[in-house]
Amino acid sequence: MSRLKFISLLFLVFFIGGCSLFKPFVDRRREAGAKTPETLYVGESTPENPAICYNKWFASYAEVKKLADEECVKNGTGTRAEPVKQTYFTCRVFLPTHLYFKCVK
Repeated sequence: MSRLKFISLLFLVFFIGGCSLFKPFVDRRREAGAKTPETLYVGESTPENPAICYNKWFASYAEVKKLADEECVKNGTGTRAEPVKQTYFTCRVFLPTHLYFKCVK
């Protein structure tokens, strides 16, 4: 494969994934076919303790906090989220930071 084709392909991949590539998200996924409620969710986040993956260069703290607050309200576990801890390089490559919250009333 020539360099021009490779660079064009790389540019196309980043262009297609553009906005969603750096968007913060709640680190929780559903496990299909789970037998018990304890094994239903996979990932760092739980309904009472949301964990958000984000990149400090592309998302502000206010945006991440809002996402955590919405998660607490959606699950009915609290009215707002308070930060508990932060870890680095524990999420995805482009979103390396985990910010852990605790839902409070």
